[in-house]
Amino acid sequence: MDLVQNSFAQLELNYPNMLHNYKYFRSKLKDTTKLLILIKANSYGHGAVEFASQMEKAGADYFGIAHPVEGVELRVGGIKKPILVLTAGTDSFEDIVNHYLEPSIPTMDAMRKFDAYLASRNIDHYPVHIKLDTGMHRLGFMKDELPELLEYLKDKPRVKVQSIFSHLAASDDPQHDEFTRGQYEMYKKHSSMIDAVLDYKPIHHILNSAGIERFSEYQMDMARLGVGIYGISAVDQANVKPAASLTCKILQIKELTPEDGTVGYGRHGKLDTPKKIATLPLGYADGLNRHYSRGNAKFCVNGQLVPTIGNICMDMCMIDITGVDAKVGDKVTIFGDKPTANDMATPAICNHRRHHSVCRKEHRVPVNTHGN
Repeated sequence: MDLVQNSFAQLELNYPNMLHNYKYFRSKLKDTTKLLILIKANSYGHGAVEFASQMEKAGADYFGIAHPVEGVELRVGGIKKPILVLTAGTDSFEDIVNHYLEPSIPTMDAMRKFDAYLASRNIDHYPVHIKLDTGMHRLGFMKDELPELLEYLKDKPRVKVQSIFSHLAASDDPQHDEFTRGQYEMYKKHSSMIDAVLDYKPIHHILNSAGIERFSEYQMDMARLGVGIYGISAVDQANVKPAASLTCKILQIKELTPEDGTVGYGRHGKLDTPKKIATLPLGYADGLNRHYSRGNAKFCVNGQLVPTIGNICMDMCMIDITGVDAKVGDKVTIFGDKPTANDMATPAICNHRRHHSVCRKEHRVPVNTHGN
């Protein structure tokens, strides 16, 4: 079935800004340190194949995704660089191998099952990535699970340990710096145990975007760049630029008075004074967070920031453009240069997790690349 797209909205990738962000984070690393770009969640809402293509041109060494199906999409789209599948599971080995994706292995169960699958196809030396749990407690081998892993690796299984990695839980938060340092020390200790049973040297990596900015001394062989490439900095937003802009056009404008009642579902859009209301062809089905309802976000109309009014609907939303010179068909910027994705991520909306505001754009919003 062909994908139904929203013809009224447009996500435009800004290649010069993407390249700026890439160079900024790249400057924090040694020339010999590889850089993996995270393309998961439809490239944080920026269009997976389009974004990966630009990063491949920029010089990315690796790509990272969440699920195997995302890797299949990249391969079908022509992406050639190695792809690490962070949540490989045990049910998609055929897709993984057929498209030469490289699975993360966080448990002995996953290791045995993948090794058995490789044996069934008579495949040797297939690259896998060993995930260590150093305190995030999401996925990965705990300390007491390492002896079994080490014994297994001594028997020369059909996998090749391409890398050993872990994930920093709070590298963006100075109050947890001691914990972050402890994670690194634990990683070094546990990864060295794996190194000792291998007759080759795998890639080592632990840094994420915030880690690259704040703990570059821990970079080792590779670093993983996620939300930073899309224009979010843990240090200073002046260091990065928005990688994309999401825009749409005004569908209709209404001049309303208090006598007209309310705006939107649940009657939450109050008309306490006369207001000029514009309807936009974007809703939560397009990835617009429903927490942006009722004035919790502002979009840009002809250079002026205006608030939402009422609840975000599935395919539409309404904004209060009172006092703004605007007409049907005028462009509205949801995020881009003004407001930025970071501006959209107020504590009330995203609880400080700024990447939430950049990763919800859905597939039905078409993507163009600017400055390619």
